[in-house]
Amino acid sequence: MPLKLSLKPGETFVVNGAVVRNGDRRGVLLLENQARVLREKDILHPAQATTPVRRAYFAVMQMYLLGEVDGPAYTQAAESIASLLANAAQDEDRADVLEISADVTAADLYRALSRCRKLMARETAEAA
Repeated sequence: MPLKLSLKPGETFVVNGAVVRNGDRRGVLLLENQARVLREKDILHPAQATTPVRRAYFAVMQMYLLGEVDGPAYTQAAESIASLLANAAQDEDRADVLEISADVTAADLYRALSRCRKLMARETAEAA
């Protein structure tokens, strides 16, 4: 079953490490096989990794984009997740971090990113 991406004019996304930008009109892209895809809104730049949650997200994102499930990217993600767990103040946050860790261990990196995004949204709401 293909993945259908509806793209805004000029929207950027990453497919298997290649940065792709849509043209000046809305477009639809169908990916017919398995690929690592991340939309512009879900890409975190290094300078934005300023909190434990954001550093964990960035590390897992690197694993996902590189297609690595071990090696240096895994080590960085594991350290970031451990730091995130140490800084988690609430039981709900700790449970979420443990689920992220389990996802990373199982190489379900897109799910780990989704869980990190939820924690980032909660962090933003608490700061407001």
